Amino acid sequence: MSDTGRTAPSEVFGAADRAGDYVEEDTLHTLPVPPRRKTASSAPALRTIPAAAPVEAPAAQVAPSAPAVTPTDLASTSVLFGGSAASLGTASSAPAKATTGFRGALASLGLPVGPGAAELGERRRTELQTAHETTVRQATWTRAVSVLVNNPKGGTGKTPTALLLGGVLAAIRGGSVAILEVSDDPGALNFRAEGNPLLGLGELVRDVDHVQTAGRLAGYTAPQTSFASVIGSTGRRDRLTGESVVAVSNVIDDFYSIRVMDSGNVPTSSAFRGAVSVSDVLVIPVMNAGDSVLEAIQLLEELRAEGGAAAELANRAIAIRLTDGRPENDAVRQEVERLLSQAGVSALHEIPYDSHIAERGQLTLSRLNPATRDAFVAAAASVVRYLQTAVSAAPTQNRKA
Repeated sequence: MSDTGRTAPSEVFGAADRAGDYVEEDTLHTLPVPPRRKTASSAPALRTIPAAAPVEAPAAQVAPSAPAVTPTDLASTSVLFGGSAASLGTASSAPAKATTGFRGALASLGLPVGPGAAELGERRRTELQTAHETTVRQATWTRAVSVLVNNPKGGTGKTPTALLLGGVLAAIRGGSVAILEVSDDPGALNFRAEGNPLLGLGELVRDVDHVQTAGRLAGYTAPQTSFASVIGSTGRRDRLTGESVVAVSNVIDDFYSIRVMDSGNVPTSSAFRGAVSVSDVLVIPVMNAGDSVLEAIQLLEELRAEGGAAAELANRAIAIRLTDGRPENDAVRQEVERLLSQAGVSALHEIPYDSHIAERGQLTLSRLNPATRDAFVAAAASVVRYLQTAVSAAPTQNRKA
C-alpha cells in the first residue's frame, strides 16, 4: 500500500471529533458542556510537582451569574419551627378576584374583577373573628382562672352575660368552663340555662367537703350545648356566705380551667366579698341608662377604696353594653361611654339586640344571631387577654383561703 493511501488518525476521526462539540440547544441550560480533550500535538507538557512541596488550593472562582448564597437558619425563619407566620398569612390572604355576587360571577368567567366593598368588609370581619377565636382557644394559665360578672343595678343583664360569655369560652375551648351562681339568694341562672338538673348550688355547698372527683362534681351541674357546665340553684337554699363561695370555687377550680360567676345586687354582702377574693377579671354589664352606669362606677370606686386584690380587680374591669330593644338616645350612649372611660374602664363591648336574649327564657348559644355571637366572641377575647395579664404576673399565685 502506498503512503498516499494512508491517512492520519486525526483526519480519519475528525468528523466524529467535531461531533463531540455538538450540544442540543434545549440542554444548554441544564447540561454542562465538558471541556474539549486536547490532541496530543497541542497538549502542554505536564509539570511534575515535587512530593515535598506543599500544595495550596486555589481560591474558588464564583461565576457572575451565580452569586454566593448565605446559609439560612431554617429553624429561625420557618413557621414550622415557630418562626414568624407573617409571610404565611400573606401567602394565604384573600384572593384578588371576587368570589361572591355579580362580581364573583364575572370573576368565575375569567374576567379580572376584584372584590367589592361588601366582600372586602366580610373578609376583614372573618379574619378578625378568627383572630379573636384563636386568642380564646390557645390561652393557657398555670392555674384555674375566674371571671366575676357584676353590676349592683338589677336588670342590667348579669345572668345572660355570664351564661353567654361562659358559653362562648367553652364552645371555643372545647369545654372546661363552669358558670357558677354566687348571689346571696337563689337567682335566675338555673332558669336561663339549658336543662333541669336535680342537684345544684345548694346541694353542692352542703356536700362540698365530699366532692373529690370530676364525676361527683358533674352531678351538681347542668351541661350546656356550648360545653359549659352551669351550677345554679334548683330551688330554695340557705343564704350563700363568703366562706361557701370560696369553698365551692376551690373544688370547681380542681376540675375546670375557667370559672365564670353570676353575682347578685348587693356588693357589700358576704357572698360578693367572697367572690371578689377568688376573681381575676371583673365584667360589668350595662344598659344605656344613667342608673346602670352610675352604680357600676360606684362599685369600681368601692373596690379601689378597699385596696389590694379588690383594687386590682377594679383596674381589670371590662364593660359589656347590652340592648333590650327599647328606644335609645345617642346622647345617652355617648355619655355612658364617657363615664365608663373616666372610671378607668378601657374596654367596652357592644352587644346588639337579640330577640333570643330578650325573650327571657332558656339561652342556647347556637340560637343567637351571628352578630350577637361575634360580639360575645370579641368580649371573650378581651377577657382572656386581661386574664393572661393578671395571671402571668403571679404564675404561682394561690388564691385558696
